[in-house]
Amino acid sequence: MTDVRIIKKYPNRRLYDTAISSYITLADVKRLVIDGVDFQVIDAKSKDDLTRTILLQIISEEEEGGEPIFSSELLAQIIRSYGGNMQNLLTSYLEKSMDMWSEQQRAFRERTREFIDGNPMTMLTQIAERNLAMWRAMSGVAGEEGKGADASSQRSAANTEEQTGGDKPTPDSRRQASGK
Repeated sequence: MTDVRIIKKYPNRRLYDTAISSYITLADVKRLVIDGVDFQVIDAKSKDDLTRTILLQIISEEEEGGEPIFSSELLAQIIRSYGGNMQNLLTSYLEKSMDMWSEQQRAFRERTREFIDGNPMTMLTQIAERNLAMWRAMSGVAGEEGKGADASSQRSAANTEEQTGGDKPTPDSRRQASGK
């Protein structure tokens, strides 16, 4: 089990990272989040856990500074859900949705990396092999139908030979055979 990195928040609103023995900024804390570092922000004096407050502060700054994720309507709906009997359900739903979204993003990045890092000739060969297998599967079905068509054509030709005495049919013999 990994140790949780402790960040102390002092009354002067400065954040002190005990792992590196240095003051850090909210941008540094954001980097820890992005890097997946487990940390906890505690009040240096009261020892209260301030992690959620700091994370909300980072979200607030991100929402103000760039393209927001949360629309005003979404934020209003979240506020309306506080205190209701469905609050825990909403929390669970949002957490599971974000977990699923993160997993999909990870899988997409992995597939993209495999595509980019892969040998182009190997990839083209795999595509060609899949296409060939599909073509064979389709032509196998068509081939069975084609075999049936070939057999009936051969029977028809044999019947014509019998009627003409083994000679190849000519336009005149065909007319005579049909009675025209």
